[in-house]
Amino acid sequence: MLKTQVNVAYRAAIDWLFGTQFRGVKLGLDNIRSLLALLGEPQKDLRFVHVAGTNGKGSVCAMIASICRASGIKTGLFTSPHLVRFNERIQINGLPIDDAEVVRGIDRIRALIDEERHPTFFEIATALAFDYFQCQGVDLVVLETGLGGRLDATNVVVPLVSVLTPIDLDHQKWLGYTLGEIAAEKAGIIKQGVPIVSGPQVAEVRKVIELTAAEHSSPLTYAEKPVEDLFIGLAGSHQRMNAAIALEAIREAAIPADSQALREGLANVYWPGRFQRVDQRIILDGAHNPAATKRVVETWRECVGPQRATILFGGLCDKDLRGMIATLSTLAARFLIVPIRSQRAALPADIESFVPQRIPAIQCASVEHALKLARRFDEQVLVTGSLFLVGETLAILDSVPGVLQTGNQ
Repeated sequence: MLKTQVNVAYRAAIDWLFGTQFRGVKLGLDNIRSLLALLGEPQKDLRFVHVAGTNGKGSVCAMIASICRASGIKTGLFTSPHLVRFNERIQINGLPIDDAEVVRGIDRIRALIDEERHPTFFEIATALAFDYFQCQGVDLVVLETGLGGRLDATNVVVPLVSVLTPIDLDHQKWLGYTLGEIAAEKAGIIKQGVPIVSGPQVAEVRKVIELTAAEHSSPLTYAEKPVEDLFIGLAGSHQRMNAAIALEAIREAAIPADSQALREGLANVYWPGRFQRVDQRIILDGAHNPAATKRVVETWRECVGPQRATILFGGLCDKDLRGMIATLSTLAARFLIVPIRSQRAALPADIESFVPQRIPAIQCASVEHALKLARRFDEQVLVTGSLFLVGETLAILDSVPGVLQTGNQ
């Protein structure tokens, strides 16, 4: 196809794919198994590292993939959500799937779909990734769960190792309202005899993981000592614990990675939207629950210092926004509150009700409006509350360079 033809076909394919989101979240494995069977079971030709957890799983996936690439392993990476373009979710050796391959894969899947048992957006994305990785002959796939684990569409694989990052409260509507219930869903990725690597967990979570590991005769290793002797390309001391989880996963999966590959992989890891400094004034972090927000504040203190931040905040209505605002209030000079582009977006007025009266809070009509308003203030700017917000901000900054670089003008 000519480039213009690819652009038109890509837009049509992506519009169709995103149109399936009205079907919402549907946990369960029947649909994805049926779809993958129609595609010829591509996942059976692939080797996986499967990663679940509440916080840090994206960073751990990025680290494992980076180390594997440094070892000369052709590495697929499947993560979610994307920040700016859908293609970010499906990568090989750090490069997103190209538009023509998205069109090819979606066209193939559309021709196979049974309208009476129509798969969801995430099921289609997962099948597209597996099909692409098989066609491209990747050696290893680093696979991040979408939601939970036990009934997540990614849970149709038997991996080399199952990885659990720290588990906390999030997505309670789907996963349960206690740590034990959520841990049971996350631990659902554990497979018979397959080794498990877990990050530090609270006692309630450890109990569930250890019981599940015993039921499946799966050896369990905890990575609980942060990496201290290697440079890590992601900001924040918490990334040293994520690095420890990644290194232990590499070892348990028996992935050949020498000391040089470990150093290069951790030093060169890139994971946008996680305490990402985009210029001298703006830092982006997609933290969307209180535990992640606490780490953002800690990382700000480590990397920026004691000064306060102008915080540009937007979030989803099904998140613990009160808890997030309470944590961020220890850092905030003011809040600029924005609506985000999601059907689940919280209203700025509702978010403002959680802000302590001592801290100024301004409702803004849009992210772009908030970015321009932030120029009036001297503080550095922290954009946080949702990966949707981070993605929207990145898209604006890419299209309008220099929005906040020069301070007051």
